[in-house]
Amino acid sequence: MHMKLASARPSPSWSMDRLRRYFDMIPAERILLDPLPGTATEDDVLHINERKERLCELVDGVLVEKAVGTKEGLLGVWLAHLIWVYLEKHAIGIALGGDGMLRLFPGLVRVPDVSFISAERLSEGQLPDEAIASLAPDLAVEVISKGDTKREIERKLREYFASGTRLAWVVHPKSETVEVYTSAAKKRTLRQGQTLDGGDVLPGFRLPLRRLFAPGSRR
Repeated sequence: MHMKLASARPSPSWSMDRLRRYFDMIPAERILLDPLPGTATEDDVLHINERKERLCELVDGVLVEKAVGTKEGLLGVWLAHLIWVYLEKHAIGIALGGDGMLRLFPGLVRVPDVSFISAERLSEGQLPDEAIASLAPDLAVEVISKGDTKREIERKLREYFASGTRLAWVVHPKSETVEVYTSAAKKRTLRQGQTLDGGDVLPGFRLPLRRLFAPGSRR
């Protein structure tokens, strides 16, 4: 499970050093101290995200800013667009972009850079009418930015798959590679010249990496 032991949950008395160790040594500037660690709620994450000040996730009562960058944002939007092109021909669900908040477990709100949710998980094919949907994505995509850490991404993968995710893509813009996960521990790495496919989650979806890493290309 994603949760630590209850006795180890962040509290207002924790130092930044202890918070960083808890959150897999992410940069200190990504850990918000207001509200105090351990006291943040979904209302807090909604408030800060709606004001567009910072894009944050809620983890064990702490607001944690997502690492983002311009190129990474472009890749996320481009990939979401390509998935929607596929979904226009295969009406099997919906795709969300990089501000789609999902409640994976009580107290855990993640914001994948791209996510696909199958129609089977939706009521009458529609998202629930709430600001944060209690839904696990069938496909979760994380586009790696400079502020991400390896252990942080590993933690997110464990959370996604524990909540019911069936497929995850970890996109590395710098190396132009994609790690394809079918469980938190099982992956294969695709490189230039290879093609990303949707497996059983997006049947028939195929995307050459050269096109993924060349947004807008029609090649």
